[in-house]
Amino acid sequence: MRKSFDGLSALVRDVIREDPFSGHLFVFCNRKADRVKILWWDRCGFALWYKRIEEGMFHFPERGAESYEMGAADLSLILEGIELTGARRQKRYKRMGAHVVT
Repeated sequence: MRKSFDGLSALVRDVIREDPFSGHLFVFCNRKADRVKILWWDRCGFALWYKRIEEGMFHFPERGAESYEMGAADLSLILEGIELTGARRQKRYKRMGAHVVT
């Protein structure tokens, strides 16, 4: 957790093989899972968000994986201390396809 803007953006580019300027949030967690850094490009510069919890740990679902995608809702729940392994999603509306009017 010693890396800052340049080191984390290099990890995104070289290890994860993603574009750090894409506008996505890139989340980094330490081994004890009690600290998180989030790197984000906001069109004019990098922003870095850092959170340390005093008790417990963050519960990321794919612990040990080099990288994976998650939605904003899942990230928000994890940062609030909610473990997703027992959570259930309710059925939601899913649009079948875009209707194009010509």
